[in-house]
Amino acid sequence: MYIDRRKFLEMTAALAGSSLLTTTMPWFSVFNNPAPVGRGASDRVRIGVIGVGSRGRALLLNLKELEESLNLEIAAVCDTYEPHYERAIELTDGKAEAFFDYREMIEKVELDGVVIASPLHEHAHQTINCMKAGIDVFCEKAMARHLDDVKDMYDAYKETGKIMLIGHQRLFNPIYLEAMERLERGEIGPITMLRAWWHRNTDWVFYRGTGGRGTELDRKRNWRFYDEYSAGMITELGSHHFQVANWVLDERPLSVMGSGSINHFTDGREVYDNFALIFEYPEDIHFTYDCITSNKHNGMQVQVLGNDGTLELESNMQFEEFPDDPPAIQDLIEDIQEGENDAIPIGGATWIPNAPIRLGGDYISPDYAMNDTLLYIEGFINFIRKGSAPEKLTNEGYWASIWTLLAEEATKTGKVVTMPDKYKI
Repeated sequence: MYIDRRKFLEMTAALAGSSLLTTTMPWFSVFNNPAPVGRGASDRVRIGVIGVGSRGRALLLNLKELEESLNLEIAAVCDTYEPHYERAIELTDGKAEAFFDYREMIEKVELDGVVIASPLHEHAHQTINCMKAGIDVFCEKAMARHLDDVKDMYDAYKETGKIMLIGHQRLFNPIYLEAMERLERGEIGPITMLRAWWHRNTDWVFYRGTGGRGTELDRKRNWRFYDEYSAGMITELGSHHFQVANWVLDERPLSVMGSGSINHFTDGREVYDNFALIFEYPEDIHFTYDCITSNKHNGMQVQVLGNDGTLELESNMQFEEFPDDPPAIQDLIEDIQEGENDAIPIGGATWIPNAPIRLGGDYISPDYAMNDTLLYIEGFINFIRKGSAPEKLTNEGYWASIWTLLAEEATKTGKVVTMPDKYKI
């Protein structure tokens, strides 16, 4: 399945001027009303990249793909790990100035924007310093390791007037654009619950040969395992779907409760290898979320449950609540009516009362396969040219990050956690 750029623009153009696009997803309008792209050197958008690990490399490659069409230049790269530093130079064909210290980079190189993909605990000071230096920022999710740092980033964004976008790429996913339109039309009826999960079977080790858990090199490279630097899967995976729940409901949670543990990968990591959460939203709607690294059977999913149907956003499917009977049942009914007494097959999912309904499903977006990260980066470049980005886009990142860290607190304390007033915006 593939949706080309023309079809995507037709999708967004059809919604231009609708309340759905203007209030819920205003950032999509930039694709139908982009900033003019001058072709001269003075018109070039100059970008720096801070952190060129696994995610940073992917973002850098997306930037490279847009260099010609958007007249952008990857002017500088920075990483404190020498192999990544060297790789960044190679990926930019030696054209970008390379640095080990981002502060030196933003001081010496004239930049319009930066893409930050460093470890989580580095995000806050890097983002704040860049914005104070007059540079627009695209920062990977989650925003920061601590609640106060998240708020400090937001305050710096308001004070400087610079762009601050957080890398929740599903905000630029055409499936979600179509799904939000279907929700607006009431196709699945009133939303009564959200469910989501992310199940994998992996030790989640990014770098081997570091000397084992606890060594200086392991703490630097496999930073996701250490409480000082990360909340593990809660911040690195769950934050994606916490943002989606907020967006779909157009609400913030009222509270969160949860539990987590290390029950399989007892290798010295400090973060959970499994956890489960329940968020309470207004109107008595709940969002359940669980994550595990030792079993991949259920994969990854976000389900929006309505009285008349279900959207499965990660698999691009919509299901009716009361689909037509499957052929096996129709055949049985006809046999009974005709007096035939053939053996009845028992054991299939459709014969088990209240088994999950997998019948009658249709694609949410029938022609889809677009790089949502690439769309987000394209949006970032256009916003730089325009001089501003929709505040709602920044707020989506803020609320997701706040509630991610509150969810971590809930798992650690075993308490129902609410948001302190100091973090309200």
